[in-house]
Amino acid sequence: MKSRYLHALSIPALALLSAICARAPAEAEPLKLDDVFELEYASDPQISPDGSRVVYVRNSMDKMTDQRRSRLWIVNSDGTGHRPATDGNADQVQPRWSPDGSRLAFIAVNDGSAQIGLVWLDSGRTAVLTQLDEPPSGLSWSPDGTRLAFSMVVPAPDEPFVELPEPPEGATWARPPRVVTDLYYRLDGEGYRTRGYHQLFVLPAEGGTPRQVTSGSFNHAGGLASESMESAAWTPDGDSLVFVAMRRENWFLDPLDTEIYELSLSDGTITALTDRRGPDTSPTVSPDGRLVAYLGFDDRYQTYQLTRLYLFDRVSGESRCLTSSFDRSVWTPVWSPDGSGLYFIYDEHGNTKIAFVSLTGELRTVAGDIGNSSIGRPYEAFGERCFSVAGNGRIAHNLTDPMHPSDVAVTHPGRFGPRKLTALNLDLLAHRELGEVEEIWYSSSYDGRKIQGWIVRPPGFNPSQRYPLVLEIHGGPVANYGDRFSAEMQLYAAAGYVVLYANPRGSTGYGEEFGNLIDRKYPGNDYDDLMSGVDAVIARGYVDQERLYVTGGSGGGILSAWIVGKTNRFRAAVVAKPMINFMSAELTTDFPGFFSKYWYDGYPWDQPERYLARSPLSLVGNVSTPTMLLTGDADFRTPINESEQFFAALKLRQVDTALVRIPGASHHIARRPSQLIAKVAYILKWFEMHPGSGDR
Repeated sequence: MKSRYLHALSIPALALLSAICARAPAEAEPLKLDDVFELEYASDPQISPDGSRVVYVRNSMDKMTDQRRSRLWIVNSDGTGHRPATDGNADQVQPRWSPDGSRLAFIAVNDGSAQIGLVWLDSGRTAVLTQLDEPPSGLSWSPDGTRLAFSMVVPAPDEPFVELPEPPEGATWARPPRVVTDLYYRLDGEGYRTRGYHQLFVLPAEGGTPRQVTSGSFNHAGGLASESMESAAWTPDGDSLVFVAMRRENWFLDPLDTEIYELSLSDGTITALTDRRGPDTSPTVSPDGRLVAYLGFDDRYQTYQLTRLYLFDRVSGESRCLTSSFDRSVWTPVWSPDGSGLYFIYDEHGNTKIAFVSLTGELRTVAGDIGNSSIGRPYEAFGERCFSVAGNGRIAHNLTDPMHPSDVAVTHPGRFGPRKLTALNLDLLAHRELGEVEEIWYSSSYDGRKIQGWIVRPPGFNPSQRYPLVLEIHGGPVANYGDRFSAEMQLYAAAGYVVLYANPRGSTGYGEEFGNLIDRKYPGNDYDDLMSGVDAVIARGYVDQERLYVTGGSGGGILSAWIVGKTNRFRAAVVAKPMINFMSAELTTDFPGFFSKYWYDGYPWDQPERYLARSPLSLVGNVSTPTMLLTGDADFRTPINESEQFFAALKLRQVDTALVRIPGASHHIARRPSQLIAKVAYILKWFEMHPGSGDR
């Protein structure tokens, strides 16, 4: 792994590495908790139209404000000229090149206000183009570079439910009641939603007043969540926008069922290009304007369904699937410059890759080790803009491995790649000894299926010693871990633990059949997959069977709670942000109605026995393992009342337990650097409080 990584470095980055390593101490230290504040990672790499430069979001940690900061940096495609692309103190995201490569549009976020900015690359001068009341998203340039399209919430008129008397001048009255009439009225990480709908706007590139080009009680840039808002795609003539929306009555009863539409900017006519039950997303128009590529599937209401790539012919009005024989979900389609096919990302056995598919369906992989915009856990780059394509065919993309967070690289299919352009963490990691990460495959005790996992060994590992083991379980459950950097796994290893993380059945990147093995039976035999992984590591001879620990978050929290109800082999468990009772979770999460469609076959009041049978709460009478609950008190995805139920049940049964409430934290429990540190510290402390027999 290390030799491959060094080989991929550009000459300037390799020179920097040599200089830093020459100053490194004789013995590097393990990673420390406060090192989290020193980590950086790259995201959203955007290559210039001529392929000569890459601008990207450089993410770092601010120790004084305890926030992640995002700045735009630029680097030449040969690795030289690495420098800031803009000035100012605002966070900067969503960089987008103008078609001629002379300007860069972006979104600047400062003191709660988000505005569209523009930088002229020849002079470095920057201007703010807007004065918006709501944050914009989904920037996209018109083909002639004269306009920018974006989406933004337009608030609905706020009519008072009742007329209340006004307080006298100087009086302090209680805040008035909040009346909720929408099913989806709050969103995890965002809070209570502004009542209104995302609409599309067009803005002159020199600034001015944005023109709203859609209207109505529908979201016109994607699904429900603002985090999923997509860019509208321009047709090459600049006359139309192609976008995602849910333009139907009672759309909230089937919130995944989006369609692709085309909007004529001259007369406002909106035409539906797709019409099926299921999501249609991520439209992008071919260079000649004839074809619209998009993603989606025919919704069968299964736990896992492959997302495929489709082509809509704007002349014939017909659609066809381009990846029907490819047994993987695909994301982020981007047309090749000559229109002969499309690039996209997919996951394969814990590794995110870029592939190219021709218009005749011939497919080849062009790059691997694609990174995500995370440093916490080794998740896939689901739905992220982690690559872009230049007019000369060069591809800029994120690059990661277990020893390095995401950097920026360039690949030119058939010529070179990956050529790594940045080395954002050499200043820190050259002085730290990380735990070595080894891939492992083993057979599940349930049906003999091969399961993939990874072992992280402590720095200074000695195979003749016996180490405690942490089983760390990914969320989702439709997601995957892989051979990517993870600060949390490395911190557990630095504390002296062997760490196992794996992709049990239901994980993505192994085909539709494997992903659907948990359909209507989650949690279930994924438990056997995980226990078989623990047994496989124990069989290697360096794990103390008296010191086994388990933890996981979200879907991993559900499985952790399920595990302690099925076995007492673990000395202690930390169940992070779980769902404990699916009957209550279905109606208190920020997406009510999801489980009844995709995990069950009806509402909880129609089949309470089925909901309870898959709930970890049903096994609470078996639990004897000391179990800590850890959840953000502003979590709307897996609300803290789920953790409170399990905590109360364990206390009533006199099981050793604790409830850790993280103030102000959403489901992204480690979003702020100190929260990531606290999460790891509390987990390690709980394990330390429950040692094995050899330590007591």
